[in-house]
Amino acid sequence: MEQRLSLITLGVGDLARARRFYEDGLGWTKGNHEDEVAFYQLGNGVVLALWARDELAHDARVADSGATFSGISIAYNTRSHDEVDEVMTQVVAAGGTVTKPPEEQVWGGYSGYFSDPDGHPWEVAFNPGWSIDEAGHVSLGPA
Repeated sequence: MEQRLSLITLGVGDLARARRFYEDGLGWTKGNHEDEVAFYQLGNGVVLALWARDELAHDARVADSGATFSGISIAYNTRSHDEVDEVMTQVVAAGGTVTKPPEEQVWGGYSGYFSDPDGHPWEVAFNPGWSIDEAGHVSLGPA
């Protein structure tokens, strides 16, 4: 597993309000067409996502009690479908806990979640619509 971060997802209470803040208030540009999630390409090869908090907790298969789920997940994107399984195997060997085994996704990719020893959720995902350069920088859209 390369030492890098691909995506930070903020679980938000009101997606429309959050989008107004980032787009109208801060002047950021949404980089995708879907309505249920907003992706923002950051200048350092990382993507910020806004998604409904309850949907994020459900997808990560973690309880949203407020005490155990901060509303944030971190993602590590892979260059291939098979690399997701390889990374998850490494995570388990290192002492991580799989909260959602990798599975095919309705958006066309393949992903699963694990928690690190302190319970922080990480998604490991292959998104065929995104590219990753040799330095590990993720870009919305194909290469």
